Amino acid sequence: MPRLAALFTPERADDVVDLQTRRLLEDRFEVVWAGAEHAAGPGSPGKPPALDPAALPGLVAGADVLLTSWGTPHLPKSLWSDGKGPNVVAHAAGSVKNLIDPVVLEQGVAVFSAGPRIAWSVGEYCLAAMLTLARRLPRFDQAIRQSGWKQTTFRGHELAGAKVGIIGASSTARALITLLKPFGCDLVVYDPYLTAERADQLGVRTTTLEDVLQSTFVSIHVPNVPETKGMITRKLIEQLPDDAIVVNSSRGPAIDQQALLEHVLDGRLYAALDVYDPEPPTFDAAVLEAPNLLLSPHIAGDTAEGHLALAGYVLTDVLKWLEDGTRGPSFVDPAAWSIAA
Repeated sequence: MPRLAALFTPERADDVVDLQTRRLLEDRFEVVWAGAEHAAGPGSPGKPPALDPAALPGLVAGADVLLTSWGTPHLPKSLWSDGKGPNVVAHAAGSVKNLIDPVVLEQGVAVFSAGPRIAWSVGEYCLAAMLTLARRLPRFDQAIRQSGWKQTTFRGHELAGAKVGIIGASSTARALITLLKPFGCDLVVYDPYLTAERADQLGVRTTTLEDVLQSTFVSIHVPNVPETKGMITRKLIEQLPDDAIVVNSSRGPAIDQQALLEHVLDGRLYAALDVYDPEPPTFDAAVLEAPNLLLSPHIAGDTAEGHLALAGYVLTDVLKWLEDGTRGPSFVDPAAWSIAA
């Protein structure tokens, strides 16, 4: 029976491993669970404690599979230095770029990430933000709270049939595209790595960044790489149509945040921001009170159901990989490392 080391504290295990997955783990692996004694500290309110890096060698010894998540320290190359390290790293969280070095993949270690499962949660957030702002719900909510009633100066709009511009064809973008299908939107995507064949499969059309930013709705889904930093410039923001809705759930540095907020504050644009530059942000009262701005604390991918599904999501693909080498949706392709989130 293969040996699996769960490299996160009991509190994190309660967050990302549901009961069915625990049973599956115990049935298919000899499991080594990290305990409270392996924590780096007490943690903080609402945030489980991280694993102490010093605990890694003892927990990893003899393991074939490593199950990781948030709070797992960086896995040093030394864990594989003798050529006998774990064959699989299964990350019950998103990006693995801060977890492992790419040289580990070059050594033939199979890496899996629950990013595609988190993507669905992000897609739901983006759809919710679009609908909320399109229907002007924050403005109506504010009016009611100020003893108002029917509004004659503004009216909500529909998402159905609208032009939706998507920047980046990542897994979160693909989740949003799926959710948008019933609305019959004109879906345009800017992504230099998206092939015509794949675009046709997704039911979208590819276009330029400038054209995407001529859409009524714009959603940003790019990785945090040098090429995406500041890609949505002040000039591009100025070219957005009046009353356009911008949703950023990917990376704060991708857009000129100050320029966007200026257009939000003068009432020309609507925006939903879940990520910022820097994080956490510091905003003045005018921004905090803007009724055409939705602010959330980097939680687009954070849902109760989504978190509990993460370990099971990657474990399903790990078992298929161990059985016959099948690359499931959570498999991290070494060839795509440079453009991954």
